[in-house]
Amino acid sequence: MKNKILITICSLLIAGLWPSETTAQTSPVAVPSILNNYPWKDSELIAPAVLAANLKEPPAKWPMILNIGAVEDIKGAKHIGAVSKDENMKLLRKTVAALPKNTVIVVYCGCCPFSKCPNIRPAFLEMKKMGFTHVELLNLPVNLQTNWVAKGYPLAGS
Repeated sequence: MKNKILITICSLLIAGLWPSETTAQTSPVAVPSILNNYPWKDSELIAPAVLAANLKEPPAKWPMILNIGAVEDIKGAKHIGAVSKDENMKLLRKTVAALPKNTVIVVYCGCCPFSKCPNIRPAFLEMKKMGFTHVELLNLPVNLQTNWVAKGYPLAGS
């Protein structure tokens, strides 16, 4: 009897740890910063509502916004493309090279959550390596569609 209980418990534990076929995240999961392995601090994240409010100001007051993914451009964004590709990483470097190091730069990808994104970490680390002191990541816990577009925040051309 004890063996059956032990086998059942072990089976449940293994089943719970086994990867499932479902990979899409449909709701944001708050992970305390102490538990993640991100190179950025919570203070380096900007909420979509905050950036959308900034975009209501005159363009001269906007931060530089860089789309380093393959998703739609939000209002005011310069499209770099997925920096997981070498040519786009070179374009990112070229785009920011002549800027003052204290320029406020907001970076987003929006393809997926940060934990799965192949673009956000390399772009953030590269700009920090280049000496930029005010790099912020647009905090998109799920993706651009869910956390920006569905909320009616402005896209390029709108």
